[in-house]
Amino acid sequence: MRKDKKQVIGDDVSDEQIKLFLAVEPADATPPSLHKLVKAYRGLRDHDFERFIGFFVEAGFDLDAKDADGNDFVALIKDQRQAEPYIQAVNAARG
Repeated sequence: MRKDKKQVIGDDVSDEQIKLFLAVEPADATPPSLHKLVKAYRGLRDHDFERFIGFFVEAGFDLDAKDADGNDFVALIKDQRQAEPYIQAVNAARG
Protein backbone atom coordinates (compact mmCIF):
# COMPACT_ATOMS: atom_id res chain seq x y z
CA MET A 1 0.00 0.00 0.00
CA ARG A 2 1.28 3.47 -0.81
CA LYS A 3 2.41 5.57 2.13
CA ASP A 4 0.04 8.40 1.21
CA LYS A 5 -2.97 6.10 1.39
CA LYS A 6 -4.68 5.54 4.70
CA GLN A 7 -5.79 2.00 5.38
CA VAL A 8 -9.47 1.90 6.19
CA ILE A 9 -10.85 -1.11 8.02
CA GLY A 10 -14.54 -1.25 8.73
CA ASP A 11 -16.01 2.07 7.65
CA ASP A 12 -18.76 3.48 9.82
CA VAL A 13 -22.20 2.28 8.81
CA SER A 14 -24.99 4.85 8.77
CA ASP A 15 -28.40 4.29 10.34
CA GLU A 16 -29.90 4.37 6.85
CA GLN A 17 -27.59 1.57 5.71
CA ILE A 18 -28.47 -0.50 8.76
CA LYS A 19 -32.19 0.06 8.21
CA LEU A 20 -31.88 -1.45 4.72
CA PHE A 21 -31.78 -4.85 6.42
CA LEU A 22 -35.36 -4.24 7.60
CA ALA A 23 -36.51 -4.27 3.97
CA VAL A 24 -35.13 -7.68 2.95
CA GLU A 25 -37.80 -10.29 2.39
CA PRO A 26 -37.45 -14.08 2.26
CA ALA A 27 -37.79 -15.96 -1.00
CA ASP A 28 -39.10 -19.02 0.82
CA ALA A 29 -41.35 -19.80 3.79
CA THR A 30 -38.93 -18.36 6.36
CA PRO A 31 -40.74 -15.88 8.63
CA PRO A 32 -39.81 -12.33 7.55
CA SER A 33 -38.60 -11.36 11.04
CA LEU A 34 -36.24 -14.34 11.23
CA HIS A 35 -34.97 -13.70 7.70
CA LYS A 36 -34.16 -10.08 8.54
CA LEU A 37 -32.24 -11.11 11.67
CA VAL A 38 -30.17 -13.69 9.79
CA LYS A 39 -29.36 -11.29 6.94
CA ALA A 40 -28.33 -8.58 9.39
CA TYR A 41 -26.21 -11.09 11.33
CA ARG A 42 -24.41 -12.07 8.14
CA GLY A 43 -23.98 -8.49 6.92
CA LEU A 44 -23.23 -6.40 9.99
CA ARG A 45 -20.48 -6.23 12.57
CA ASP A 46 -21.62 -6.94 16.13
CA HIS A 47 -21.84 -3.28 17.21
CA ASP A 48 -23.80 -2.40 14.05
CA PHE A 49 -26.06 -5.42 14.62
CA GLU A 50 -26.79 -4.10 18.10
CA ARG A 51 -27.97 -0.84 16.51
CA PHE A 52 -30.01 -2.86 14.00
CA ILE A 53 -31.81 -4.65 16.83
CA GLY A 54 -33.05 -1.30 18.13
CA PHE A 55 -34.52 -0.43 14.73
CA PHE A 56 -35.88 -3.98 14.37
CA VAL A 57 -37.78 -3.83 17.65
CA GLU A 58 -38.93 -0.26 17.00
CA ALA A 59 -40.40 -1.40 13.65
CA GLY A 60 -42.41 -4.10 15.44
CA PHE A 61 -40.61 -7.20 14.19
CA ASP A 62 -40.51 -10.41 16.24
CA LEU A 63 -37.25 -11.36 18.01
CA ASP A 64 -38.74 -14.79 18.76
CA ALA A 65 -39.73 -15.76 15.20
CA LYS A 66 -39.10 -19.45 14.49
CA ASP A 67 -38.42 -21.44 11.35
CA ALA A 68 -40.38 -24.54 10.33
CA ASP A 69 -38.22 -26.66 12.64
CA GLY A 70 -38.95 -24.46 15.66
CA ASN A 71 -35.55 -22.73 15.73
CA ASP A 72 -35.34 -19.07 16.61
CA PHE A 73 -32.43 -16.81 15.64
CA VAL A 74 -30.32 -17.70 18.68
CA ALA A 75 -30.77 -21.43 18.05
CA LEU A 76 -29.68 -21.00 14.44
CA ILE A 77 -26.41 -19.22 15.22
CA LYS A 78 -25.43 -20.43 18.71
CA ASP A 79 -22.79 -22.89 17.46
CA GLN A 80 -20.98 -20.31 15.32
CA ARG A 81 -17.66 -18.99 16.54
CA GLN A 82 -18.49 -15.26 16.34
CA ALA A 83 -22.11 -15.50 17.51
CA GLU A 84 -21.89 -14.51 21.19
CA PRO A 85 -22.10 -10.69 20.84
CA TYR A 86 -25.04 -11.09 18.45
CA ILE A 87 -26.83 -13.42 20.86
CA GLN A 88 -26.20 -10.97 23.69
CA ALA A 89 -27.73 -8.14 21.64
CA VAL A 90 -30.88 -10.15 20.97
CA ASN A 91 -31.18 -11.31 24.58
CA ALA A 92 -30.71 -7.76 25.87
CA ALA A 93 -33.50 -6.55 23.59
CA ARG A 94 -35.79 -9.31 24.86
CA GLY A 95 -35.42 -7.89 28.33
